[in-house]
Amino acid sequence: MKLQTEDLAFSFEGRRIIDRLSFAVAEGEFVSILGPSGCGKSTLLNMLAGILPPESGRILVDGQEISSFSSHFAYMPQQDLLFPWKTILDNVCLYGRLHGTERALRLRAKESLPVFGLAGYGNSYPKELSGGMRQRAAFLRTALCEADVMLLDEPFGALDVITRGEMQDWLLGMRARLGRTTLLVTHDIEEAIYLSDRILILSGSPAHFQKEVRIEDRERNREWLFAQRARYKEIYYFLKGESDAH
Repeated sequence: MKLQTEDLAFSFEGRRIIDRLSFAVAEGEFVSILGPSGCGKSTLLNMLAGILPPESGRILVDGQEISSFSSHFAYMPQQDLLFPWKTILDNVCLYGRLHGTERALRLRAKESLPVFGLAGYGNSYPKELSGGMRQRAAFLRTALCEADVMLLDEPFGALDVITRGEMQDWLLGMRARLGRTTLLVTHDIEEAIYLSDRILILSGSPAHFQKEVRIEDRERNREWLFAQRARYKEIYYFLKGESDAH
């Protein structure tokens, strides 16, 4: 397993949010964590990213326990967080500037701009780009980090429904090219079905994984997604706490 957690626990203001949470993600696997708002999905990512310290439990990458911030993880939040006074190229090369590798990273970034749909926009500023283009820039910044696990926290949640769909199509096409182990937090059932190898459903109080859905289909497109009504229905009613026999 590339990533493992063992008995993670976290409390906030005296209330246990997550308790004894254990799961594993294989090398190169794309796993979505699905659940209702406030169930602890983002809290889990923040613990993995080192932003929040777990109350107890362990986080392991390649079998080695890690704590605090780790170069193993690249974290992309919902908002693009691009600096408005910097060009797109400067924004996506921030990791290199902080770690003394900016020159080499700029070369990689320039080569990657067309792949990420940003050809000709390296010297543009964020205000000159659409919401989808800004998210692709933020994704490029994440991908350029020297990290083997990407943590995506509802990266398309702020986009309109059409742009969101376009970004999902784009990310689906990028999966094989990136080849990264990826953990996506989302509340969008269709997004989870469309992009994932596995879906882990987090719910309860304190939160724990209550269901796993495996999706083994390799060839996917919008027509394929529209045909996944039975899967969507099963997950939807499970999240509502009702029988899936509707």
